Amino acid sequence: MAETHSAAPAGLPLNTKVREGGSRPRSKGWTGALPLLVFVGLAFGIPTVALLGGAFTADGAPSTANLTASLKGAYLTALLGSVKLSAVVAVAGAVVGTFLAQAVVTSRFRALREAVLTASGVLANFGGVPLAFAWTATLGNSGVLTRQLNLGDHGWNLYSFWGLALVYLYFSVPLMVLVVVPALDGLRPQWREAAQNNGASAWQFWRHVGIPVLTPSLLGGVVLLFGGAFAAYATAAAMVGTVVPLVTLQIADALTGNVLIGHENVALALSLDMIVVAGLVMAVYLPLQRRSARWLR
Repeated sequence: MAETHSAAPAGLPLNTKVREGGSRPRSKGWTGALPLLVFVGLAFGIPTVALLGGAFTADGAPSTANLTASLKGAYLTALLGSVKLSAVVAVAGAVVGTFLAQAVVTSRFRALREAVLTASGVLANFGGVPLAFAWTATLGNSGVLTRQLNLGDHGWNLYSFWGLALVYLYFSVPLMVLVVVPALDGLRPQWREAAQNNGASAWQFWRHVGIPVLTPSLLGGVVLLFGGAFAAYATAAAMVGTVVPLVTLQIADALTGNVLIGHENVALALSLDMIVVAGLVMAVYLPLQRRSARWLR
């Protein structure tokens, strides 16, 4: 009787052993990632459990009073103020950063590209108290440019909503450049040539090819800028204090008892509100990213 050999399933090497029933052998590669999974579980799991426990506890008993309080009065105003500020910074930073990135990618000067990308990498990480001091010394009420150009006489005020938005753009625009440049590099020249050969104008190419392909990266940049502005604290605390209502400043005041004592759990509820807002933004971005990312592979 002739020997019979079971053929390996398609996609598997011939020397791969297959279990009875056609199931593939379980890979043990995940064991190498076990230390990372443990670290992530401890670094994010413990704070999350503590946050949820405090947010849903009032006077030592389970309650939703903290969440209710976080969505009323000054807390709600601060949350909406942070969302508004983050949205303005994200949209403006994405537009300016995308045009700057396009100018860099299409430039024939390699030194210019390297200089802009290097500067973007530095400026994207420049924030906090040093950034607030730099802007205060330059465009504050007694800043160098404010006095030389008499900006105060024209209604300029750095310590306002729009002044803070301008300061946030200082690190948001370079961050957008770093995000969009690889996506712009992924646009194949053959696509533009094919569009031109078929009589398409530059606007038609960007409308029907370029922008749809870049949409996931652009949305990803907007989400990143939104999250960076939404979570920023030190710059706003050092520059505007309580002039501009922001949720991060409210959380700090509640935790330290600067305004009201015993509102630590309300601060945790505000933190939970921030997580929910960030989750909603990511829920909009991820499906679009999975749908269109295949074009840039």
